[in-house]
Amino acid sequence: MAEDTGGISGERLRSFIKRIEKLEEDKAAVGEDLKEVYAEAKGTGFDVKIIRQIVRLRKMEVEQRRENDELLELYKAAIGMDA
Repeated sequence: MAEDTGGISGERLRSFIKRIEKLEEDKAAVGEDLKEVYAEAKGTGFDVKIIRQIVRLRKMEVEQRRENDELLELYKAAIGMDA
């Protein structure tokens, strides 16, 4: 059993570390699951790059997405990519 050392509770610290390690394992498992889903989508003919963009866009608030679209159009126009 870890003791308090220098004002640090060894058991409390060990508890935090174990929780972090478990979450890191869970995160790795979810990452693998995501890779499998993207591979499955690609295997059925979907463009994974576009799917990733859609997922990113769906996380944004409507107003933020609108501002990004307007700024993109402005930048494209500035370099002559109107169409």
